[in-house]
Amino acid sequence: ALGASAVGCNCSTGPEDMLGLIRAMKPYATVPLVAKPNAGLPRLVDGRTVFEMNPEDFARHARALAEAGVNLLGGCCGTTPVHIRAVVGAVKGLTPTPPQVTSLSGLSSARGHLLLKPGAPLAVIGERINPTGKKALQAELKEGKLGIVRQFAHDQEKTGAALLDVNVGVPGIDEAATIRAAISLLATITDLPLCIDSARVEAVEAALRLYPGRALINSISGEKAKLERLLPLAKKYGAMFILLPLTDEGIPATAAERRGVIERIFEQALAHGFSKDDLVVDALTMTVSADQRAALETLATIEWCTHTFGARTVIGLSNVSFGLPERRWINAGFLAMAAAKGLSLAIANPENAELMNIKLATDVLSGRDPGARAYIERFGAPAAPAARPEAATGKEAAPVELVHRAILEGDRETILARVENALEKSLSPDTLVNDVMIPAIRRVGELYEAKTYFLPQLIASAEAMQKAFSRLEPLIKKTGTGSPKGRILMATVKGDIHDIGKNIVILLLKNNGFEVIDLGKDVPHEHIIMSMQEHRPDLVGLSALMTTTMVNMPEIITKARAAGLSCPFMVGGAVVTEAYALSIGATYAKDGVEGVKVAEMLIAAGRTATP
Repeated sequence: ALGASAVGCNCSTGPEDMLGLIRAMKPYATVPLVAKPNAGLPRLVDGRTVFEMNPEDFARHARALAEAGVNLLGGCCGTTPVHIRAVVGAVKGLTPTPPQVTSLSGLSSARGHLLLKPGAPLAVIGERINPTGKKALQAELKEGKLGIVRQFAHDQEKTGAALLDVNVGVPGIDEAATIRAAISLLATITDLPLCIDSARVEAVEAALRLYPGRALINSISGEKAKLERLLPLAKKYGAMFILLPLTDEGIPATAAERRGVIERIFEQALAHGFSKDDLVVDALTMTVSADQRAALETLATIEWCTHTFGARTVIGLSNVSFGLPERRWINAGFLAMAAAKGLSLAIANPENAELMNIKLATDVLSGRDPGARAYIERFGAPAAPAARPEAATGKEAAPVELVHRAILEGDRETILARVENALEKSLSPDTLVNDVMIPAIRRVGELYEAKTYFLPQLIASAEAMQKAFSRLEPLIKKTGTGSPKGRILMATVKGDIHDIGKNIVILLLKNNGFEVIDLGKDVPHEHIIMSMQEHRPDLVGLSALMTTTMVNMPEIITKARAAGLSCPFMVGGAVVTEAYALSIGATYAKDGVEGVKVAEMLIAAGRTATP
């Protein structure tokens, strides 16, 4: 969607492991696929980087890649002209498989996606992250806070939203800066794709530039100024958009008038390279209390878009019932009627139980829920209470629970206020650290290892922990309680300028009670040895990302031993393996979570061995 001429994989793995990635990508690829694998994974033998896959084996896997749908095939690390000649021979006579689709109607976040396929269940766009009529949210946004945004995102994902609408438009704020902050938060706490909702083009662009996925713009209308500015932005950032059939003359009242506007906007979208898969038509929901035919015109528009024009549709649901009593029933009834006409998405509140139950029922009745799986999952067993613990019990959660939850959820916005509240309740700083915060960050590590949490959530939780610990550390020192578990020296080795992974490890080590001395990246051997002699650490951690720099690790260890320094070494990085670590007299840690466990084990063993 961003305009790449080809997409694929290079380096990172051998050809066998790359095959599964290509097979997964091919059914959805709108452009040629590329594969440039390594000649297997690297090993360090006698100080040299070795790739052990010979040309014949490499070529055999290359043929499988071509048969899986690769269009451009080559080799990366460890391959030679001989490997490439063998590939040429292996694929000779094969006809490349062109892309199987020309366009794709799909949205994504950093960790999730939503394909808007024909016959897919009706998708609900959660509407709650919108300050209109919400005084508390307005106040928070003006103060630069995002606690309510976080809670609304969590609640809507839990209750069945497929996307989240994000609108932070409050008079008097820097909307572009605020929406960037909201996007940065939401990208780490929800798997759901986002719908960028703003009347300000600058805010839309600020959000699209930052967003780690394919977003949905809400919306692009037929107003000349909007079309001229927003269509190029949507194309530049690869976004889908909601086509809103408004013009500079106003809102077309009838379905026939809307059809004309939709076709005119689409002609201009077509000129920018969009297809019908790249847009969702807003059928325009007007209130029936003012015009009782309004709903029928919306339904007619949905039906035409679905069955004649061939585009997906969306409605903003709640406007239909404005001014009427017991609005939930009008909303639910209208949703069922719209679903019967082929509606694809609805902007609504997923915490409305009646509405979501109607959605599930219409999915079954229209064949959009194969085997009624979603319906049975919802109603086939007693549902767990949806309310948060404090709401269910009628009591406010205990301060320790609030601190624990803030770290578990990576809530960097409210963690300090929760810590202050706990301190006001006479909880001691060391109790908060040892009995509340460290168990919380350990639980985060367990969720990460189980692949329930992913790297953005791990980082968010670690940063929340760090903010809390920064507040408590001076108090712990004053009372004289608490002492570090051990002193660890960390460095990225000479020649390697990558330190993101090391920094994550350091953050987790600090959060788990270790004192960490960070020497930075591209650190010469001599500086590491001198720092070991000066600081006398309990453990040294070395990081390397490249095969060309990991050869520095054994040299450092050898020089340390020659200098009489006996503390253990922990090593890690993209190219480092457990076998390599053992071969150089070090212990391997694959990531920050494992690094904490390795550090605890090595330091405890060292202290046990000391007389």
